[in-house]
Amino acid sequence: MRWLVTGGRGMFGTDLVLLLQERGEDVVAVGSAECDVRSVDAVRATMQGFDVVVNAAAWTAVDDAETHEPEAFSINAVGARNVALVAAETGTRMVHLSTDYVFDGTATEPYQPDHPQNPQSAYGRTKAAGEWAIRATNPDALIVRTAWLYGEHGPNFVKTMLRLAGERETLKVVDDQIGQPTWTKDLAAYVVDLIETGQPGGYYHGTSSGTTSWCGFAKEIFRLAGLDAERVNPCTTNDFPRPAPRPAYSVLGRTGSVGTSEWAASLREMMEIKS
Repeated sequence: MRWLVTGGRGMFGTDLVLLLQERGEDVVAVGSAECDVRSVDAVRATMQGFDVVVNAAAWTAVDDAETHEPEAFSINAVGARNVALVAAETGTRMVHLSTDYVFDGTATEPYQPDHPQNPQSAYGRTKAAGEWAIRATNPDALIVRTAWLYGEHGPNFVKTMLRLAGERETLKVVDDQIGQPTWTKDLAAYVVDLIETGQPGGYYHGTSSGTTSWCGFAKEIFRLAGLDAERVNPCTTNDFPRPAPRPAYSVLGRTGSVGTSEWAASLREMMEIKS
């Protein structure tokens, strides 16, 4: 198959492209300079002769979206719709990456794919709008929601914690937000499997198994790096205010399996690769 990956130079896109290349697939990665998804004409000019398009192009600056919602909407909603429209026109299978932020974070059990959206932030609203636009434009598309991504090839929580470990004696990290740290390499394998097994259009949840808090995540990063995890101290969301509200509960009811291990095992594998 011939694959196109929009946002193909980001953290997830890079791991997906590398996986496809390892498997001998024909894959083209494009960024905004080669294909501005906000322009349907640019998408049409790019998306010719592909069997699959994975749309990883997104505005992901959650806090900045609070004051730049129209700009985030132009990528997360209009851009997603443009890719979906051209995919439908060209008969290209589409996978779109979405987020736990489309939910309100008030649940006490994992969100299932058919749970009603109720975003609480500008970022969440723009991603939810993109989901709706895709479903209306191209029902055959697969929408994969994920959460708490980390990986080798872009800025993320793991790299931030390791940097701060070298700058501060102790850290305070939020302990009242619960989620599923997910390695981009595992998510890439999940996306490829969805396509290769011919899954129908609809919503899918791609996260690692197990749950933890940001504080628990940070402590495990320290431990695996050979650092004293007691340097990481818990705090509350109220102690660390941010412009955009964060979901208190980001656990997604998984659809299939991302990776073969719990989140901590994948984190250990990733950090062993980096070392």
